[in-house]
Amino acid sequence: MTLLIKNALVYQGSEFKKSDVLIKGGIIHSLGTSIPENGVNHIFDAKDKYFLIPGFVDVHTHLREPGFSYKETIKTGTMAAAKAGYTAICTMPNLEPPPDCAENLKKQTDIIETDAVIDVYPFATITRGRTGRGALVDFASMADTAVGYSDDGTGVQEEELMLGAMEMCAGINKIIAAHCEVDDLLNGGYIHNGEYCKKHNHKGICSESEWLQIQRDCALAQRTGCRYHVCHISTKESVDIIRKAKSDGVKVTCETGPHYLTLCDDDLQEDGRFKMNPPLRSREDMQALIDGVIDGTIDVIATDHAPHSREEKSKGLAGSKMGITGLETAFAVLNTRLVKTGIITLEKLVYMMSVRPREIFGIGTGVIEPGATADLALIDADKKWTVRSDSFVSMGKSTPFEGWSVQGENLLTVLRGEIVYEAI
Repeated sequence: MTLLIKNALVYQGSEFKKSDVLIKGGIIHSLGTSIPENGVNHIFDAKDKYFLIPGFVDVHTHLREPGFSYKETIKTGTMAAAKAGYTAICTMPNLEPPPDCAENLKKQTDIIETDAVIDVYPFATITRGRTGRGALVDFASMADTAVGYSDDGTGVQEEELMLGAMEMCAGINKIIAAHCEVDDLLNGGYIHNGEYCKKHNHKGICSESEWLQIQRDCALAQRTGCRYHVCHISTKESVDIIRKAKSDGVKVTCETGPHYLTLCDDDLQEDGRFKMNPPLRSREDMQALIDGVIDGTIDVIATDHAPHSREEKSKGLAGSKMGITGLETAFAVLNTRLVKTGIITLEKLVYMMSVRPREIFGIGTGVIEPGATADLALIDADKKWTVRSDSFVSMGKSTPFEGWSVQGENLLTVLRGEIVYEAI
């Protein structure tokens, strides 16, 4: 297939430049003005206003298969991702069976090979059974398939266990992506232990349950030289610890989610669509995360797309499952709240959602230039729409952004030169 995207504002790192882009054989063939249309199968006119970017990469996605296909499948999750402009996602290991050995990991990759409409890079677990305790997995046996190792949903509780994991991963140059949570500090909590929690007699989760383990792990990463990625940070202390560790030369990167940058516990309602782990923290925490995005402490914005059934999310803050649906709202929410308000530039947002994830996890280059793989999205940054979860492609319909008026829509997703989503 040969594609020609005309009159696009093309991402060039620090700026967007108007150009036509010709794609042949899955590769970007040329950029320029007035590229001839002869021999082209498909032509798209970006009308001097649509932005051509490297496809988004979500390094924290739950596709629920195998084991929980009533929540989401690899097919529906990747279709939702393609609609949103993602060309690659990394899937977390909250599965049954958990990918804690090569045999179990293959059960997931077999489905990926047949059903995924974009690239899917699975995480294997850190511990057997993804318990955060006990025995470590055989890291080397899964190194060729796994994008990294994570016990997401569970923090690795013993320091010696995490030390051993980091030593093993340092030896094979693989990433530990840590869900940081101290079990002994949870005390049955399910939202942030702030003013809303106290006022409405809920059980709270303290910030220390997150940042204490990050502090421990940064010291271990410094000791071992392991590449250490912190999942979904939510507290101001976490930002400070990671900022300091980076200045000390630790190989640490981190992510936060759109909801932590745009919502806080002041926004909570008695509804399961506001329940996730980690929880929405204080306004001060939210501002610290925004500051971390601005100064580069936070590397990546990942969705933590975690779909559940309607029934599982219908039991209020106390009874609902942890997790929200995130792929189809991420760009629009961030564009509306961070870019349109002047907090960051569109170039910065694209870097954090498209380029930096690729750099950290080794998923292509994220450049638009001749010879590069044509993994692309075409974005209308001004399109206004209202979030209605019933229109989601994802099977998960629970979002705290329900009813929000937002700006920004993906129009076209191209994977290795093939159209995998088209809205124009």
